[in-house]
Amino acid sequence: MSKAFTKEDDLPNEPEADEDDVGPVPAGSKNYMTWEGAERLRTELRGLLNHDRPETVRVVSWAAGNGDRSENGDYIYGKKKLREIDRRIRFLQRRLDVVEIVESEKNETNQILFGAWSRLRDEAGLERTYRIVGVDETDPRRGFISWLSPMAKALLQSRVGDAVTVRTPRGDEDLEILEVWYRARPDHA
Repeated sequence: MSKAFTKEDDLPNEPEADEDDVGPVPAGSKNYMTWEGAERLRTELRGLLNHDRPETVRVVSWAAGNGDRSENGDYIYGKKKLREIDRRIRFLQRRLDVVEIVESEKNETNQILFGAWSRLRDEAGLERTYRIVGVDETDPRRGFISWLSPMAKALLQSRVGDAVTVRTPRGDEDLEILEVWYRARPDHA
């Protein structure tokens, strides 16, 4: 039978990537996260459940009432968007179910632990700032690196004044630890 004579619901679903494939927590590891990172995920989940999903359901219901669904762009797009929202909701719920919050704000040490901000200087004299966070919080533009990354692994347990070597695709990179802090500052929020 021609696809022209089938309903959209009768068509096979496109294979959808499982969001667990992106940045998974290794088997046997805990899903460590800062309080701020967990709160961002909770806020996103609330927004999806309380705003995005109900609004998309409303649009799909309206579009379904407009006749032929096979050529109804609003309906087809709305159903696709609804599947994406539902997939993201499931992902966030799974991640938040197993999250382990690390209270790093209470640390008063010059040692780099989970949640620490660190200011580093490389061999060329360039300074960079990184924060070690959970896999669901990484944001390279903000300097948020996963605790599982090679950079974080090299930095963890180090102290101010230490020199560490990080293996990168460009080769080994030597870094000096200049400063460590745990409370967010306006210039590094």
